Amino acid sequence: MNNKNYFIVASLLLGFSLSHTAYACTSTESEPNDLESQANVIDCANTTLAGSSKRGDIDWFSFSTSENGEISIRLDHDSRDDFDWALFGETGNAILTGETSNVPELGSITAAAGNYYVKVTRYSGRGWYDLTVNYPTEPTPPAEDCGYGFTPAIPSDLTYWQTGNANDACGALTSGQGATLLMGGGTDVDSAFTGRVLPHIGNNQDVVILRTSGSDGYNDYLSGLLNADSVNTLLVDSRTLANSDYVAWTIKSAEFVFIAGGDQADYLNQWHNTQLQDALQHVYDKGGVIGGTSAGMALLGGSVYDPDGILGAISDEVVTDFCHDTINISQGMFSNNLLANTLTDTHFAERDRLARSVVFLGHLAAGSNVIAADENTSLYVKSNGESLVDGSGAVYIFKETATTERQQLSCNAPVIYNNIERLKLIANQQINLNTGSHNGETLSVSIDGTSNRYYSPLNPY
Repeated sequence: MNNKNYFIVASLLLGFSLSHTAYACTSTESEPNDLESQANVIDCANTTLAGSSKRGDIDWFSFSTSENGEISIRLDHDSRDDFDWALFGETGNAILTGETSNVPELGSITAAAGNYYVKVTRYSGRGWYDLTVNYPTEPTPPAEDCGYGFTPAIPSDLTYWQTGNANDACGALTSGQGATLLMGGGTDVDSAFTGRVLPHIGNNQDVVILRTSGSDGYNDYLSGLLNADSVNTLLVDSRTLANSDYVAWTIKSAEFVFIAGGDQADYLNQWHNTQLQDALQHVYDKGGVIGGTSAGMALLGGSVYDPDGILGAISDEVVTDFCHDTINISQGMFSNNLLANTLTDTHFAERDRLARSVVFLGHLAAGSNVIAADENTSLYVKSNGESLVDGSGAVYIFKETATTERQQLSCNAPVIYNNIERLKLIANQQINLNTGSHNGETLSVSIDGTSNRYYSPLNPY
């Protein structure tokens, strides 16, 4: 390309490169191309060709359009020269020409899809020229990502924040070896992300944050901790969005999905029995990690405390009536055999939720348990049942044993519930949820709702 015309062509290319509908290409005329049958093929729309002309020289170029639309041609050359161009269809005379003394020679026409030819001729002078041809073409589809197909269109009403690469990183996971991260709310546990999630999924993988309110607070945080290829926060606050192909595609493509704090009742209302639920399950089944904090953790048990349209359950209140109107338990939306008979609770010691968790246990089927976590505390559950604690607080697991007495678990009556096993685990301790083996501390606790001091022992934590 002639240096004298560099600024003009560079400006053209910059304009083309900013477009989302086509890419700019550059090429050089190649002789022989004096005949139509020898035409240089233009491979992409928005092509600028650097050529030269002299006495008796004719240069032919050809291109094909796949759609109806505008064809535009521009011919730049030295102001002392006079070069012309003509556009032809497959047969017949020229359908458009640029045969003035103008520099550049410009022209455009709306034409049908088909094969076309451009002929460049010399009227006077000799030297360089730059021929720019632009024609309609089908948009280049996004790259097909890791077996999930093309990226679907983003819903116009979806609020999202994306950090990093928009394409799928195609992580190498092992099917059937998914893991679950249960986090009790409050300050997040950095070591759970760096010491548990990162070794499982590896570097440069895709992370999705799900929520129905809030903003992008996790993007930079997890992008750094997990050396992520991308972190995409999706604010999915309607069932329409939860059923959108884009939301499902984005979740399925991820290696780690983390559900932020919020309102688990809202999550159930908007996400249960939708494509989002199926996509979440897909990530776990393919070997990824599903996690959540606060309401996000509450969503991950086989049973979910569901305060839909009611006030949150408080220990002081629920011990007075086994069927207190703040108690509502729904089926969960995440299938994990290790948590199938589990209800999860959060912000545990900080909000004195032990009594309410025990009352929840009384409402569950035989053989169930409640797993509760303090703030800044997490339990990482592997597919083999091995479950490890991180953070500054404790994880508690409640279950009935052979000595448990369900003395008074009836509506409109105070709770009297004796000898429930409480297991307490702190950082670096663990339990295997398959075998029950652990290195934590057990305690037998009872609840007597007829008394203001309803715990036995008085400090069951």
